[in-house]
Amino acid sequence: MKLSIERAALLRALTHVQSVVERRNTIPILANVQFEAEASGALRLTATDLDLSVVEEVPATVVQAGRTTVPAHTLHDIVRKLPDGAEIELALDAAKGQMKLSAGRYASALSVLPAEDFPEIAEGNLPFAFHLSATDLKRLIDKTRFAISTEETRYYLNGIYLHVAESPDGRRLRAVATDGHRLARVESEVPEGAAGMPGVIVPRKAVGELRKLIDEIEDEVAVALSETKIRFAFGRVVLTSKLIDGSFPDYERVIPAGNDKIVRIDGKPFAAAVDRVATISSEKSRAVRFALSDGRLDLAVTSPDHGSASEELTVDYEGQHIEIGFNSRYVLDVAGQIDGDLMEMAIADGASPVVIRDTADAGALYVLMPMRI
Repeated sequence: MKLSIERAALLRALTHVQSVVERRNTIPILANVQFEAEASGALRLTATDLDLSVVEEVPATVVQAGRTTVPAHTLHDIVRKLPDGAEIELALDAAKGQMKLSAGRYASALSVLPAEDFPEIAEGNLPFAFHLSATDLKRLIDKTRFAISTEETRYYLNGIYLHVAESPDGRRLRAVATDGHRLARVESEVPEGAAGMPGVIVPRKAVGELRKLIDEIEDEVAVALSETKIRFAFGRVVLTSKLIDGSFPDYERVIPAGNDKIVRIDGKPFAAAVDRVATISSEKSRAVRFALSDGRLDLAVTSPDHGSASEELTVDYEGQHIEIGFNSRYVLDVAGQIDGDLMEMAIADGASPVVIRDTADAGALYVLMPMRI
């Protein structure tokens, strides 16, 4: 294998694929990225952790086709530190088990492992296929992933539940995430081809990698899935992931339907006020007390270690006096998703879940569990 490639093109592709590679691996070859140089003038890079794989093609001047695997993070660091505009030459010395890299006066030789040992994730049949705009996909991810659980014992909550559901507006494509303390549900139109898809749970790591990859694109993303795997393809990049094998809980049961006390509040000043008073709260509880009365919301925090803080806000509310406590971090996570000027909170009483809506995005809904203070 022998080729030359622009630094910028190689660095971009390496940045995309190397983040899949875990820093600590019990299987040595999983620390490597596979290089496949094709006579047609393309270099294909592949990285995997056995649950998730990312493949990207970049143009290259291929002198001799071939394939090998090289340490992902080491190569990425080398290429990152080379000067802008550098032309990189790569040549495999199979006899020495090395890949030689040179750029200008710089030269290095990296140990390689045989490509024959590199694992492949077999996609199998992916019978459900549809297209989503990158904008819609970013929205579905951004407005839900903060609520993904990190608790490994409840593994079925460690991802985003993507499914088609009935709603008052007809069938909708929904993304849902919850950790038991807060829930995020976002929906959009059902793309053509998605109507019969099974409900699937896309793992947290796959969600994070996908979001990074689509950050700079505006094109459509081709989605194909089965009950066990999902694939996202766009440009010259393909991400394939196993799905979480489990049943997502019936989240509709925890969304209150009868919360009749409505509070409308300017989202950004509200978030800033919660953040200010929460500075005093203990790292463990992060508790903030909300006291609602006509036209007014009082925020208060008391900490045995740090003292107390309070702030008064003007809100659109008429009704009985209610006091309710929340984890400030959870409140700020939800407030950070509000695009419009106003957020709407629907409350039943001081001990029941609260429904939060974005007045600028009818397809987004959030539920916050109160905490005892």
